[in-house]
Amino acid sequence: MWRLDKDPYLSSTFSNLSLLDRAPDFDRLRRRMDRASIAIPRLRQKVQSTPANLTPPLWVEDPDFNIDYHVRRIAVPAPGTMRQALDIATLITADPFDRTRPLWQFVVIEGLENGQALLVEKLHHTIADGEGSVQLSLQFFDFERDAADPLPLDASSIGNVSAQTNMLNLDLWRDLLSGPLKMPLAVVRQIRDLLADPTQIPTNGSATIETLRGLLGQMTDVDPAKSPLWTSRTLKRHSEVLEIPFLETREVARSMGGTLNTILLTAASDASGRYHRELGSPIDHLRASMAISTRKESGDGSQTNAFSLARLLVPTGEMKPKDRFELVHQATIDANGNSASQALNAISALSASLPTGILTRIARLQSQTVDFATSNVKGTPLPVFVAGAEIINNFPLGPIGGVAFNLTLLSHVGHLDMGLHMDSGAIENPQLLHQHLKESLAELLQIKVKKSSSPKKMKKN
Repeated sequence: MWRLDKDPYLSSTFSNLSLLDRAPDFDRLRRRMDRASIAIPRLRQKVQSTPANLTPPLWVEDPDFNIDYHVRRIAVPAPGTMRQALDIATLITADPFDRTRPLWQFVVIEGLENGQALLVEKLHHTIADGEGSVQLSLQFFDFERDAADPLPLDASSIGNVSAQTNMLNLDLWRDLLSGPLKMPLAVVRQIRDLLADPTQIPTNGSATIETLRGLLGQMTDVDPAKSPLWTSRTLKRHSEVLEIPFLETREVARSMGGTLNTILLTAASDASGRYHRELGSPIDHLRASMAISTRKESGDGSQTNAFSLARLLVPTGEMKPKDRFELVHQATIDANGNSASQALNAISALSASLPTGILTRIARLQSQTVDFATSNVKGTPLPVFVAGAEIINNFPLGPIGGVAFNLTLLSHVGHLDMGLHMDSGAIENPQLLHQHLKESLAELLQIKVKKSSSPKKMKKN
C-alpha cells in the first residue's frame, strides 16, 4: 500500500469524520494524541524504503517528530454548515501525506452551527485498517465528558524501537547478499531488469519466471468495469454522509438471512442502477469490491491490517428490494469462496520483488475492473467523548483506490453512519447518487420483518 501511493489514483488514505456536539479542548486533545504516539510507537514512525526496493519498506523512528504537524485546528466562517466542513474534510483527506513524516493527521474544524465541530481523523492504510483505527481511538476516547486524563508516558522508550528496526534493516541485507539466501548482487540485478521489462518474460524458461508469468496473467486477464458512465478516473473528490438506525436495519437484514454487509451492498447496487437509468444508460450488472475483516479468523489482535477483498457482480436492473437482496447475498457467498483470492495472496508475497512501476501497473489494471467499493466497520455502542466533546456521528471516508466511489459504514451508538466518498470526475452528478442511495436505504427499511412466534411459557420449578 505504501508503494502504490506512487500512483495518486491508488492512494489508500482514509478518514473518519467525528461530528462533535461542541468544540473540543484543543490543548487537551493535543496532549492525548502526544501520549497516544508514545503508547503506539507506529504513530511516531515514518516509512523508510530499502535501497533499490529489494526488500519491503521499514518503519523507523522519526527523529524530528513534532505533534503540532499532526494535530491541528481550523475554522469555517460562522455560521458554518456541515456542507462547508464536509468539503474541507474531503480536501484534507485527498491531500497526500508528507512521506518524510508519520502517516497520520487529526484536524479539528470549528465554527459549525450550534457550536458543533468536526474532527477529521486521517490515516494511511499502512498504519491500520478500519477496525484497527477504531482500536487506536481508545487512546483518545473517553466514556464521560469530564474524564480525568490518563497518566503521562515516557517518550524515551521509543528509541529502542528505532534501534531494533535499523538492526532488522542490516539483517535483511546481510541475508539477501551474504547470508542464508546467498543471492549474488548480479542475480538480483538480473531479476530486477527482467521484471522491469515484462516483454522478456515469455522468452525465459525458468520455473520461477513461469510462475510469475502465470500470476501476472491471472491478475491482468480480467474483464473491465461495467459502467458505461463511470469510465474515467480522476483525482476530483466529493463526499456525502448518511445515517440510518442500527437495530431496525440489522433486523431487516437478519429477516432475509443476510447481514449489514448485504444491506450496504444491496443499497449501493440499487442506487447505482437508479443513477444509470435516470441518466439514460441502464445497466443490469456492475462489479463491486467488498472489504471483509479477517481479524476474527486470525485471532491476532495485534495486527494493524487484517482484511481481504471480495470482487463480485451485483444486480443493478429494476427489481424488488427482496429479490436484489437475495441475489447480492448469494453473490457475496460465492465471492468469499472464490479461489482467485489465492492469486492475490501470491502476488502480495511477490510484491517486494516487483519494481514500483510494475506493481502500480498491476494494481491500476485491477482497479479498472471494479466500479465501486463497500466496507463495513464495527464501532462503539456506547457514548464516547473527545477532549470534553461528545461524538454525535462517526462518518467514515474509505479510500477510493481507483474506483468510482467507496461507501463505508460505521456503527455508532444505535445508528449506522455512512460516508459516500466519490470520484466526482467519474460520477459527474454526485448529489444524484447520494439522493438515490437515501431512497434505496429507505425502501430496504420498509421491508416487513417477520415476527417470531411467542416463546412458550416456562414451567415453574
